[in-house]
Amino acid sequence: MKKRNFDRYLEEQLQDPEFAARFEQAGEAWDVALQIVALRQRAGLSQKELAKRLNTSQQQISRLESPGYEGHSLSTLRRVADALHAHVRIVFEPVKPGHVRRTAKNAASKYLKAKKQAGHV
Repeated sequence: MKKRNFDRYLEEQLQDPEFAARFEQAGEAWDVALQIVALRQRAGLSQKELAKRLNTSQQQISRLESPGYEGHSLSTLRRVADALHAHVRIVFEPVKPGHVRRTAKNAASKYLKAKKQAGHV
């Protein structure tokens, strides 16, 4: 497949360790958001219905499901997991210095797969 301008730009930017770290951090926030959405949809719940189970607002659920939100507390994630019959598992993985764990292609692929599973693609 032919590389587009954005792909080339991203490859160049990922050479910068600070950019690569920010990119990875954003990917982690996406992972949390997409997992919450997938679990909620698998349970057949709307954001409003999940909010009612958690005694919170639909806006708070929307915030938790936003890929840009990074304020997830462990206690909140546990409450969400309990309401959706899941559990929270956090894994710390050692990373070699200067190594980017995720490429743009992997992040985009993971996002599109989750959207497809949720029936949005």
